[in-house]
Amino acid sequence: MTILAQSAAAEPDFFGWNLGFVIGIVVVMVVVALVAPILGLAGRIGKQAPMINEALQRAQRDTAALAELRTTIDHATVIIGGLQRGRSRLGGG
Repeated sequence: MTILAQSAAAEPDFFGWNLGFVIGIVVVMVVVALVAPILGLAGRIGKQAPMINEALQRAQRDTAALAELRTTIDHATVIIGGLQRGRSRLGGG
């Protein structure tokens, strides 16, 4: 009886190690599964970034004249005022 007890106790129990190894592999696989699509999306965004930047610069260049719109409105208001004064002096309604 003591021989069986000694031989059973002499064998190491690797259940904890195996369980930890399996859990570690599962965690790594889950992290890779979550990170891989993010990296793929980041790569696509990186490839499109120069085109997006170019389009934004073109939009800025094309709309730069709108900054002078207030000046144009002010000048138009002065011109309309002058036209109204001229019309009233000429007897127009």
